[in-house]
Amino acid sequence: MYHQGAFLVGYKWITQFLALGCYALLLLPGFIQVGYQYFFSSQIHRSIVYGDKPRNRLDLFLPKNSDGPKPVVAFITGGAWIIGYKAWGSLLGQQLSERDIIVACIDYRNFPQATISDMIDDASQGISFICNNIAEYGGDPNRIYLMGQSAGAHIAACTMVEQAIKEAGEGESTSWSLSQIKAYFGLSGGYNLFNLVDHFHSRGLYRSLFLSIMEGEESLRRFSPEVMVQDPNFGNAVSLLPPIVLFHGTGDYSIPSDQSVSFADTLKRFGVKAESILYEGKTHTDVFLQDPMRGGDDDMFDDLVAYIHAGDAEALSRDATAPPRKRLVPEFMLKLAHTVSPF
Repeated sequence: MYHQGAFLVGYKWITQFLALGCYALLLLPGFIQVGYQYFFSSQIHRSIVYGDKPRNRLDLFLPKNSDGPKPVVAFITGGAWIIGYKAWGSLLGQQLSERDIIVACIDYRNFPQATISDMIDDASQGISFICNNIAEYGGDPNRIYLMGQSAGAHIAACTMVEQAIKEAGEGESTSWSLSQIKAYFGLSGGYNLFNLVDHFHSRGLYRSLFLSIMEGEESLRRFSPEVMVQDPNFGNAVSLLPPIVLFHGTGDYSIPSDQSVSFADTLKRFGVKAESILYEGKTHTDVFLQDPMRGGDDDMFDDLVAYIHAGDAEALSRDATAPPRKRLVPEFMLKLAHTVSPF
């Protein structure tokens, strides 16, 4: 029985690894173009130090046009809490900066170098740096948006909840305030860990490993934003949360879309302005990689830009006449990537 279980575990990892290799190969033309820009564009400021811990760095993606203060997206990348890296946000950063939006991709320590509370501390410090320094880079400190993708969406949501608790507490000093965040955008995130432990285990992120990242079973509650906002002790803190928009593909088998739907519904019940926006049939990577690499129209990207530019008639009119984004990968390769993606 043991040998059969070990064989199945090994088989699952091998098939996932092979699928990942095929997936990366199919998207390679896009990765090469994005990577070239990342390393050689003068509009990208890499590895700005925001703190004194390892990996306390962020990348800034600046628009070519430097007129007037720009809206800012503080972005926390995904990576299953284990392989997160600031450069994963390059494609989003490059494409948003083309629409006159500054993007700051915040790096953070990963497991086993750190556990979830360290990741939240890093994210909070990165957000603080942006809130207090972005004006020097042409950013508008009154138009800062927080965004996270996958594990990064979870880390960002936990950071907001912890910040709300600090601000609602008596006399705790903080270096930034939730009042500085205009809205939070969660992309393909998980917000209730109790409903994800078994799901992740079945997908290869094994229970023992996941619980080590999350600091034990007794900490799942603390790091489940959906559970925390329902706690009677959270009370006054809930009113400090900014508007929340949760994007998710209905074909996401890494983190099911009901995570976003349920969290948005819970937030609304407690008086937070929140909504979930679903993209039919889209997987975990479709909304973040394949669709942006396709060029042209992209529903999630268009929705995101429309939220950021809402109320700015000039920016909206520029968006309406913006040239279509260029295709980075041929369509047949994108369709194959969608099929073989292990995410």
